[in-house]
Amino acid sequence: MNPPSLRFPRLPCLPAPRHGLTIRTRLALLNSAVFMAGGGAILALAWLSAREIIDKHRSMLTAASVPATPPAGAGAAPPNPHPATPRSAVAAREFSAFQDEVLADLLRWSFVILVAFLALSLLATWWTARQSLGRIGRVTAAARHIGEGNLDARLALVGPQDEVKELGDTFDTMLDRLERSFTDQRRFAAHASHELRTPIALQRAALEIPLIQGRVPTDLEPDIRRALAATERSEALISALLALARGESGILTPRPTDLADLARSAITDIRAETDQNDVRLEADLQWAQVAGDITLLAQLVANLVANAVRHNVPGGSVHVRTGTTGSGAFVEVSNTGPTIDPADLPDLFKPFRRGTRRGKGSGLGLSVVRSVTDTHHGILSARPNAVGGGLTLRVDIPASGA
Repeated sequence: MNPPSLRFPRLPCLPAPRHGLTIRTRLALLNSAVFMAGGGAILALAWLSAREIIDKHRSMLTAASVPATPPAGAGAAPPNPHPATPRSAVAAREFSAFQDEVLADLLRWSFVILVAFLALSLLATWWTARQSLGRIGRVTAAARHIGEGNLDARLALVGPQDEVKELGDTFDTMLDRLERSFTDQRRFAAHASHELRTPIALQRAALEIPLIQGRVPTDLEPDIRRALAATERSEALISALLALARGESGILTPRPTDLADLARSAITDIRAETDQNDVRLEADLQWAQVAGDITLLAQLVANLVANAVRHNVPGGSVHVRTGTTGSGAFVEVSNTGPTIDPADLPDLFKPFRRGTRRGKGSGLGLSVVRSVTDTHHGILSARPNAVGGGLTLRVDIPASGA
């Protein structure tokens, strides 16, 4: 069984599971229930009123249906169709049948009309709710997909100036404030890092020159070397901060770039550390061209390789692969090393996290990898290795990643 893996798509927000009926369906059912109750009450009242009216005038209508007794000597009366039943009883029975038929027809047609109008009410309410709530769906989709990497996206809702339009405009205003805040933060980090490079470089030169010239007393040399090592770490941290700020800025200079060439350069640069740490480095570099920012992609590949070498064990190994996919290219780096709990994977990509080993590096390596991947619309995957410990990191970049 493969160990659990972690994937970082550019837009990691996933839709929340939907339980129960939608709002527009509930509105349609509620409106239909109210209409059904009101319409049923009105029709029941009409039916009862008709019955009461007919009953109230029963005696008058029955009397009108019985012929008057002919005057004496006017001739013989017509034969009685029901000799054993008085004529008034026959008329009452016929009128009762007439009343039942009228009330039955009234009830039947009232029910048909009620059902027809109920269906119309249901459809009209559902359509109206869908038209109104459809714009809320756009707000929901935007909130689900807009992240730090695409804060420039806006809803720009159209339609009447109602509560939904006000919600969309408020959401756009919030995005404006967030974008300005993130932009100012990135600009500050970039400017501060850039301004610090010069004094750090001067400090490093001031420490290296006396050491090279042999002008440092023997008892002070260990302290000078420790200060020089601290200066080198500060310089690496500043370079990483600059790369992180540039990666998050989204400002790219796309050019055709072969990830295999970048991997070869990264392997050459890290070769001294592999020998020093007794780490075996293997490479399977196939052509892997994408359109991206060469500087940022070189930093991404170099960080992947350096992370795999530095977070390893003596006698361990690092395997680097590049190649193409159906939609772009990939670089994959796998190493041996400490066993990693899948629950700890997200923390490895946070700034200033160095895992379990305190060695070279600023703790920003994988943060830069994730930032550059997002900027190039790629996908970063991480998977703990089931055998030998360590981690397998893979970055997929689309052919036109910028």
